[in-house]
Amino acid sequence: MARLKTIIMGAAGRDFHNFNTYYRSNPVYEVVAFTATQIPNIEGRRYPPELAGEGYPNGIPIVAEEELERLIRENDVDQVVFAYSDISNARVMDIASKVLAAGADFVLMGNKRIMLRSSVPVVSIGAVRTGSGKSQTTRRVCAILQKKGLRVVAVRHPMPYGDLVKQTVQRFASYEDLDLHRTTIEEREEYEPLIDNGIVVYAGVDYEKILRQAEKEADVVVWDGGNNDTPFYHSDLHIVIADPHRPGHEMLYHPGETNVRMADVVIINKVQTADRCNIKTVRDNIKSLNPKAWVIEAASPITLAEPEMVAGKRALVVEDGPTVTHGEMSFGAGLIAAEDAGATVIDPRPFAVGSIAETFEKYPHLTKVLPAMGYSEEQVASLQETIERSDCDVVVTGTPIDIKRLVKVSNPIVRARYELEEIGRPNLEDIIDEWWEKQKTKG
Repeated sequence: MARLKTIIMGAAGRDFHNFNTYYRSNPVYEVVAFTATQIPNIEGRRYPPELAGEGYPNGIPIVAEEELERLIRENDVDQVVFAYSDISNARVMDIASKVLAAGADFVLMGNKRIMLRSSVPVVSIGAVRTGSGKSQTTRRVCAILQKKGLRVVAVRHPMPYGDLVKQTVQRFASYEDLDLHRTTIEEREEYEPLIDNGIVVYAGVDYEKILRQAEKEADVVVWDGGNNDTPFYHSDLHIVIADPHRPGHEMLYHPGETNVRMADVVIINKVQTADRCNIKTVRDNIKSLNPKAWVIEAASPITLAEPEMVAGKRALVVEDGPTVTHGEMSFGAGLIAAEDAGATVIDPRPFAVGSIAETFEKYPHLTKVLPAMGYSEEQVASLQETIERSDCDVVVTGTPIDIKRLVKVSNPIVRARYELEEIGRPNLEDIIDEWWEKQKTKG
C-alpha cells in the first residue's frame, strides 16, 4: 500500500513536534516537505536525517509557505497538516481552501496523538494571542511552586532557528549557556528572566527527549508556551492568558480558542491599562467558551528603571518583536512607560536599515515602536544600526531582556519591566495550593 504523501505547514516548532511524535516512525505516511513562515530565514534548510529517522536518509526539505500549492501538485500530495499558531481562524480556512482546491486533504491534529505524558505533574501556561502575558505568568507560577520548596523546571516552546541537530535538547541554567547555544534575542527574552529567578529552562527540537531529561531534576514541570499554541505535554493544570487590548481574539484566533476551551484557569491580564467594556467582552466570551474555568483578573504594572532619564526626552521605544509583529500589537510596555514618563516618542521607521526596514514594510501598523528582531547575527546588526541611527536622546526597551548585552549604542538605554499581579481572590496561589494538595494525594 502506498504511503500517504504529506506536507506539514509550520514555523520551526509545532510542525517538528507533530512529526516527531506521530509521523516520524509511522509507515502509513511519507512527509515530503515542511513549509515555513512567520520567522525570517527558516526556510531553505532541511530537517536533518539525524532527527528525521530511518525513513528519511536525506532528511526533509523546509520550503517557504508560498511554495505550498506547487509542492502539492508536483508531489501528488495526499494531505497537508497545519501546525503553527497565532493565526486568525479566517486565515486558517483561507489556507485550507487553497489546499483543498489543489487536491489534498487539510488536517488539524488533535491533542490525543501529540501530547506527551510526564512522570511528574505539569502546569502549562498558554495564551489567546502572542504578547498576552505568558512570560510574567510563568515567572509567577514558578515562584509560587518554589515557595513550596519544589524543584521547578521550565520547558519552553521551541525556537530552533540554528543547527537543528545541536539544538535537539538544550538546557539553560546560566547566561553562559545562552552564549554557548548562540541564542537569538527572541530566545533570550524567554530564558533570561527565568534564569534570573533560579529556574532551569529546557528547549530544543525533540520534546520527548527534553521531557525525559527535565523530569530527572523536577518535582513539577512548567510548560512555558509560545505564541498562542497548545501545550506539547499533557497538563495537570492549564492556565491561559487573555488580553483585553484585543477583545474578541479569544474567539477569532487559532489555536487560542482551543486554549480557552481547554483551560482550567483563564487570566484576563493588563486590566490596569484596558477599557472595562473590553474586559467585560473578554470575560463574557470566556464564559461562553468554557463556563467551568476559573477566571482571574490581573495587572502587569510597568516600572521604568530610571524615569528621570526619560522625562522630557526624545525617546526611541524598542518592544518585544513577536508581540508587535505577528501578534499585531502596535505598542507594548516600553511605549506605555515612555509616554507615562513624559517622553516624546519618535517614529523609528526613517532610521531603519536592512531586515528591520523589511519588517516595517511587512507590518505597516508599527509607527511608534521598533521591534527587537534578532533571529540572526545579521538581524541583530541591523537592529543595532537602526538604534544608533535614530534621532533620539534615550532608548526605552519593553523587552524582557537587558538588550545592552547584545547591542552597543551611544545613547542610554532604560528598561521597562513588568510582573503579574492578580486582583482579588482566588488568586493563582490559592488555586495552585488546592491543586498541589490534590496532586499529593495522587502520589
